[in-house]
Amino acid sequence: MEILVKNIVLPFDAPQEYALRQAKQTLGQILCRDITSGGHIYKKSVDARKRSAIKFVYTASVDADFTAAELETLKSAGYETLIDEDYAPPKPGIEPLTARPVVVGFGPCGMFCALTLARSGYRPLVLERGSDVEARGAAVERFIKTGILDTETNVQFGAGGAGTFSDGKLVTRINDPACRYILKTLHSFGAPEEILTSAKPHIGTDRLRAVVAAVRDEIVRLGGEIVFGCKVERFISDSSGKVTAVECVDSENKTLSFECGTIVLATGHSARDVYAYLASDDFAFLTKPFSVGARIEHLRADIDRALFGDFAGDPRLGAGEYAFSKHWDNGAPNRADTLQHNDTLQRSDPLRCSEAVYTFCMCPGGEVIAAASEEGGVVTNGMSVMARNGVNSNAALVASVDPAPGKPLDAVEFQRNLERAAFASARGGEYYAPCQTVGDFIDGKSGTPPTRIKPSYRGGCVVMRDLCTILPRDVTGRMREGILAFDRSLRGFAARDALLTGVETRTSAPLRIIRGDDFTAPGHANVYPCGEGAGYAGGITSAAADGLHTAEKIIARYKPAGCEDAGIRLGR
Repeated sequence: MEILVKNIVLPFDAPQEYALRQAKQTLGQILCRDITSGGHIYKKSVDARKRSAIKFVYTASVDADFTAAELETLKSAGYETLIDEDYAPPKPGIEPLTARPVVVGFGPCGMFCALTLARSGYRPLVLERGSDVEARGAAVERFIKTGILDTETNVQFGAGGAGTFSDGKLVTRINDPACRYILKTLHSFGAPEEILTSAKPHIGTDRLRAVVAAVRDEIVRLGGEIVFGCKVERFISDSSGKVTAVECVDSENKTLSFECGTIVLATGHSARDVYAYLASDDFAFLTKPFSVGARIEHLRADIDRALFGDFAGDPRLGAGEYAFSKHWDNGAPNRADTLQHNDTLQRSDPLRCSEAVYTFCMCPGGEVIAAASEEGGVVTNGMSVMARNGVNSNAALVASVDPAPGKPLDAVEFQRNLERAAFASARGGEYYAPCQTVGDFIDGKSGTPPTRIKPSYRGGCVVMRDLCTILPRDVTGRMREGILAFDRSLRGFAARDALLTGVETRTSAPLRIIRGDDFTAPGHANVYPCGEGAGYAGGITSAAADGLHTAEKIIARYKPAGCEDAGIRLGR
């Protein structure tokens, strides 16, 4: 039995084994005996609140032959046992599955759904509109270099989902035991070992591509099938409303049809055509809050120095990370109201006034990446490799917005309009991005060129524009207030030569596809909406967890089609 010992605080330069030694000593003092058996570091985070005395905070797991009485003593003292992290899928159900389960989308949600199904003998068929990892990398690189956009294979669409061309951040706020299993699974497919202990785990774009390829190969080895370049366009249903097949278009514009026993919709938050189709097919939606804004970019050295002082650059600390947020009550004054803004969008948008601004998806030592997936729209995101050793660091600086009830597709159109406005403002046709110095943004003017900090978006393909003519009044007002507030916590955040590059619109889905407790959409008994695109996740880990739980619902309900004849063993 393993016991977790939390909040072990040591100087960052102290050997890591000291934390485990201290954990054993602490438990030994409580139990009045020496503990010499094994253990490991379970979690590690940085405490840089005092730059002159930076600490690591550890959680250690101590493995010993504790007696029942000792476990009760430790429990009374507030110590927790480590929950069994082994995973076993549920027992297969008895409902006949007339054809293979079809998983639409191969992002984190679709990957873990398909992997879980494959490991339980269900031989899933995965349909992904974008390309495999190798071809996808070439398409993204071509877009960055030339501005030639492939609307089906890009930063949003393709093997691994949008997270493949991000930082590969695995931080999540959900409290789900499956998260630990997901980290261990990713590690088994090639993710770095430190994701198992870091409080802010990340894989990096360079490592994540290989992980995605390894998961793909395992699904195929277990009897699954993955078809890339295959966009689902229509469901074919029987008289009871059950979907029996899906109709697709491949990369050569040929129509294909695949039978399905169930269909999992793991299409991601950028597949807007899927939303339109589902709305026409009587699927129900709810609106949900989302956020829009821009990417703020600083020199990595400046961020590291502001966080770590004289210890900046120490490899044990890595590149500096931050996360900030600021909230207002309804009706709080906005001192930016007198500045010029995109009032046309402001009057026509379906949103309530934003009440929060925050940083999101911080990419230390990364770059601002061109993330468009539709012609005529500019979208930004952040990307970094595992080493996080680029010149700049960037993060999304976004304000929350809340759609009007009952108008989910209007919220999608609101995002699209912002992207089109950004495209039109900056050499439309070439996917240049509008950019503004923080100093100009604060002062309500534009035109000051980059100086010390160079824009990383497509190697500098930006045009200096006033973001207040693109984003709504409430959003830019909150962003301005946030910059000034965050500078009080991180000196230099409001540096006048820092850059804002827009627009950031794909932080999350602006709607939720309604599903029941069994995860199926009402009126569509074998359709399972899940993941970020369905509004049930926000990030790689939570999307993967939702995909895994969706697979569990299918396994618990259905018996694999033809498993007896094929001799497929159920379970793991």
